Amino acid sequence: MECFNCGCLLTENEFCTNCGADVRVYKKIISASNRYYNIGLERAGVRDLSGAAESLRQCLKLNKNHVEARNLLGLIYYETGEVVSALNEWVMSKNIKPLKNIADDYIEDIRSNPTQLDTLTQAVKKYNQALNYCMQDSVDLAVIQLKKVLSMNPKYLQAHQLLALIYMSQEEWDKAEKEVEKALRIDTSNTLTMRYMKEIDFAISQEEGRNQSKKKSKEQKNAKKYKSGNDTVIQPINNKDSRGLSTIFNIIIGILIGLAVAIFLLLPAQIQTEVAKVNEQVKDYSELLTRREADIQEREAQIEDLRQELAKTQEALDAYTGTDGTIAAYEQLLEAVSLYMQEEPDVMAVADSLGKIDENYVEEEAPDYFASVYHELLVLIGPDVSASYYQTGMAEYNVQNYSEAVNYFLMAVSFNEADSAALYQLAESYYRSDDLENAAYYYNRVIELFPGRNSAVNARKRLNAIEQQQ
Repeated sequence: MECFNCGCLLTENEFCTNCGADVRVYKKIISASNRYYNIGLERAGVRDLSGAAESLRQCLKLNKNHVEARNLLGLIYYETGEVVSALNEWVMSKNIKPLKNIADDYIEDIRSNPTQLDTLTQAVKKYNQALNYCMQDSVDLAVIQLKKVLSMNPKYLQAHQLLALIYMSQEEWDKAEKEVEKALRIDTSNTLTMRYMKEIDFAISQEEGRNQSKKKSKEQKNAKKYKSGNDTVIQPINNKDSRGLSTIFNIIIGILIGLAVAIFLLLPAQIQTEVAKVNEQVKDYSELLTRREADIQEREAQIEDLRQELAKTQEALDAYTGTDGTIAAYEQLLEAVSLYMQEEPDVMAVADSLGKIDENYVEEEAPDYFASVYHELLVLIGPDVSASYYQTGMAEYNVQNYSEAVNYFLMAVSFNEADSAALYQLAESYYRSDDLENAAYYYNRVIELFPGRNSAVNARKRLNAIEQQQ
């Protein structure tokens, strides 16, 4: 463990032997971070990916420079189909530890197989399209898109969950159960998946109960009842004539004998018995009615719970769709990363993809990892893009097309503020186009940022000339 202040290796003492910094709390934080990493590693070993991801995020909250935790979290994201999040973790891991970092191998594996990266990118786009279809109540189209997504990336956990949810809404419980089982094989302890499984099991058990009741009722309808003395005989219908007239004759004789016994011997007692039975039945019906009312109340409570669950699911679905342009931003960022990871990256194409992302979203609403990848790409491509815009601007400047030159020099400065030549030529272009106010502003910027260069000396001369003209 290294000292947070000077980087020296720490001993068992509660202070750094090199700089004297108090490291008691620091040691506890690092120890807690390592414990969360070990827990995440154990959970990942048994495919509890949701639990592992949560433990690793806790680890990184305590120690954002924990390279092993970032690499493992990236693998978990990649395993569940979240390619952008995985690349984000590996890029940050590489920035923290540039040398001897296994994240280089992960990124290189993706870069060396552009077909696979393109397939994963297409899977993400089709999944987003399926979400849009769900919002438009085009469920059949959403199912088709999700099946294409899972054919491209069978481990896309969110696609399995969304497809299961659609099947549940259509009461296709067997299909929903299969999708949930596939999701559980990817992540054995995902809370949302287990909640879906519980709902499916309950619905299947209810449906089986109704089928058994219908079967029993049908059997009773297909049976024949008759009285024999004090007993009621239930005989299934048999259309065979093998017994013949003798069977019918015997039944008639039995009925007549039973009626005679009932009339002469058992009628008074039978009446009392029947009255008692009726009273007992009334009691049973009253109890049954009470149970039914309780069951109805329980069902109403379950319906209310399901409505609340549906509302939560709708909120989650709204979050997935990204009504504020989140989906488009992620697609543009993923496209920019893909272009930069090519063998010979086209930095202008990367810049074009980044330019389509709203800067207000990046600065105010985007997650930290999104903004980190965005700014990292800008830093990586900035000098090359600035140089390209500078050359184009000089071509326009040389043919005295100063208004177009201003646009190109502005782009060059936006990608590389340290380019003194681009900043000076921007001021010159404004000066040549008689926009003295903007020219003065940028001449002052040259003097402020690069006071010791020739461009600053020339800028002062231009400012003097502007003052004389005014």
